Amino acid sequence: MAKEDDATWRVGVLFSRSGVSGVTETEHFLGTALAIEEINTAGGVLGRQIEPICYDPAADNDAYRALARRLLADDGVEVIFGCSLSASRKSVLSTIERHNGLLWYPSIYEGFEYSENVIYTGATLNQNVFALADFLLQEYGPRIFIVGSDYIYPRESNRVMRDLIEAKGGTIVGELYAPLDADEDAHKAMVAEILRAAPDAVFSTVVGRGAERLYRAYADAGIDRARRPIASLTMSEGQIQAIGAERCSGHVLAAHYFEQLDSDENRRFVQAFKARFGEGRPTSMWSETAYAQVHLFAKALAEAGTLDAERLSAAALRQSFAAPEGDLAFDGETRHIWLTPGIGVARADGQFDVVWRSRRPVRPDPYLAASRFESNWLEEGLAS
Repeated sequence: MAKEDDATWRVGVLFSRSGVSGVTETEHFLGTALAIEEINTAGGVLGRQIEPICYDPAADNDAYRALARRLLADDGVEVIFGCSLSASRKSVLSTIERHNGLLWYPSIYEGFEYSENVIYTGATLNQNVFALADFLLQEYGPRIFIVGSDYIYPRESNRVMRDLIEAKGGTIVGELYAPLDADEDAHKAMVAEILRAAPDAVFSTVVGRGAERLYRAYADAGIDRARRPIASLTMSEGQIQAIGAERCSGHVLAAHYFEQLDSDENRRFVQAFKARFGEGRPTSMWSETAYAQVHLFAKALAEAGTLDAERLSAAALRQSFAAPEGDLAFDGETRHIWLTPGIGVARADGQFDVVWRSRRPVRPDPYLAASRFESNWLEEGLAS
């Protein structure tokens, strides 16, 4: 057994690098790995290296649960960086709480959750859906078709988008769901229904492998993406690369990070990421959020000096970080993070033209307690 002053900070890393969500969760994994390597190269935290214990649940919720239990009960881990889909987060939550661990969760999600054992670093719906609803209505028209994968995050996100569109005078002309790993025929049928309804735009919360099939089917149907795009909260640079950029130009993404953001911090991050993982691998909101939360963790650990969930959480909520996406800070009441919303339109090279971005970070409102549905989010304190 190592002496205390020689010990490492052992943490769990629980992202699927295979399975239905393998593309985006691999990006989470790589952002996490890069941050840990940077921190260790700089001397670690309080003179001790971060030691990651990594497992691949292959997008299986039972595997997430079992591997979280292994990390906490057998591997001596108290902190886990992990999960992307809400279904996987829900599957590990009771295990994390029972063992009094601390989950750092880097994904956008539907909100309406609070746990003393989770730090939420992804966007909540008021930080992406609200501005996107205004953008779709102003740029494309009032008739919106909604599609999604059939689980909690798409259902809840789509419910909020429907309320927003209708509150602003628009119309939902159709709403369809497919199983998370539905085959190509299911997504072709979805596109056929979109064609029949002839909406002005499509709001999609189809995720993972299903999203790749949907976007290919949409391109194959010959729909003019410049006039009738798919808008999403998830289809970022890495997944566009997997689909083929030529099939995705014109589509819309609401996100807090794009590789094209113009800042010294982002240029340094993009350069480091490509130097480590290959020039052809893009950064995205998935890799950047995972990267930023590890640096926030390291700052909190340096203050707390312990991996104990309660003390580390308290220190974490006091941290801020100049991330590639911009300045980050926590909202202590909700355990979520202030983020800067943006909207991008996909280009033929697989990158995004950032056509709108908030002037300043927006406070998270995971319970939609303070957000006004009738307001125009593109005008209120925001700038293009």
